[in-house]
Amino acid sequence: MSVVRFLFIRSVVVILLTWQTAGAVERFPPPNFETGYAIPEVSQSTARSEVYEYLDVLALLVTLTLITFVAFRYRSRKGIFLIGVFSLAYFGFWREGCVCAIGSIQNIAMALFNTGYTVPLTVIAFFCLPIMFTLFFGRTFCAGVCPLGAIQDVVSVRPMRVPRWLEAGLGTIPFLYLGAAVLFAATASRFIICEYDPFVAFFRMNGSLGMFALGASFLLIGMVVERPYCRFFCPYGAILNLASRVAKWHVNITPSECIQCHLCAESCPLGVIRFPTASADLPVQATPAHLRKKDRRRLVGFLILLPVLTLAGGWAGWELGPEFSRTNARVLLAERIWLEDTQRVEVKSEESAAFRATGASLPDLHKEVLHTVRRFSIGGLLFGSFTGLVLGLKMVFLVVRRRRVDYEINRGGCVSCGRCFDYCPVGKEPSLEMPIQIERAAG
Repeated sequence: MSVVRFLFIRSVVVILLTWQTAGAVERFPPPNFETGYAIPEVSQSTARSEVYEYLDVLALLVTLTLITFVAFRYRSRKGIFLIGVFSLAYFGFWREGCVCAIGSIQNIAMALFNTGYTVPLTVIAFFCLPIMFTLFFGRTFCAGVCPLGAIQDVVSVRPMRVPRWLEAGLGTIPFLYLGAAVLFAATASRFIICEYDPFVAFFRMNGSLGMFALGASFLLIGMVVERPYCRFFCPYGAILNLASRVAKWHVNITPSECIQCHLCAESCPLGVIRFPTASADLPVQATPAHLRKKDRRRLVGFLILLPVLTLAGGWAGWELGPEFSRTNARVLLAERIWLEDTQRVEVKSEESAAFRATGASLPDLHKEVLHTVRRFSIGGLLFGSFTGLVLGLKMVFLVVRRRRVDYEINRGGCVSCGRCFDYCPVGKEPSLEMPIQIERAAG
């Protein structure tokens, strides 16, 4: 068992040991107001009974198993697409996109850093199951189980290739989004993944005009750019990207020997199939000496820059921590009360009036706010260091060159969509008689 899989399983055990049941079902009727007040409608999904929640987990497990089997055994793009349509209907429109594996990042982060918050077992399952499958079989969850990926796959008409330099630059955004989501969730401030889910307004047929516009923009772009949200924004995709790189097995382009027809690389809308290197059949010494020297210099330069970017990012995050803390409701409340007490504003807010009506201690609020600001400073330090590390590693990987004899899949970026299956002449052999062909990770 690899170190990554061992650490992941150990983390799951720690979460389960600290888990307590957190029901979301309305157990008491709402109060009857004598003032004529009406409870407003909410845009969040309604509470579900535990039976339906466990049914959702079962559906997730079944679809993950089924799509993995279809991708590995039958190599069927049509089968993967049909499972994606089912997932879109079930997890998207019927389940209204909640709880999803992407949003569960925030629940897990908040539970790990806030002892007073308990996370339901079903949420843990939605977070862990796709990662477990990815560690063994690659990103089959992204292929057709995730409703956000499925809705983009359905609208894809004629995707064009994105330049590699642009792909590499935009590919850092999911990791930064992941770090920001963990920071705000761990400090119990905001769930930004849920706030800016581009397709939840479509799934629930409810939401602001801005969220409908955001989702429509992603779908329009998705007609010509394959899965723009999955590739350039999805924070859960960043986790699966890393897990897929060390997967025990991964779908291969062809079930047998590659004939280098180039069709698979042309058919891949994600651009994750790497070409054979021009000098793959030549020894390394055949590369001109000045080119090897230039590559070594560039690599050494970026390796030196890596710790500099990490330290600079950490310092910037530490300095910006107090500013980040202003996203926390309690910090904003304390700031508003200070403005009112110093007569910098004349009108008292509803929040400050409610706080004063409770008779709560203002010094206690100040202590809580100082603790929150301190947590944001530490979290900003870690987030900034993480940002610098991601940017530095991205530059290092861009200058590292690997020699390839055949067309190879970029394991991290491949979502196992199966588009290359139908274009491979070797892959058109009868699938029912074909043995399971999988590519084992090196080592």
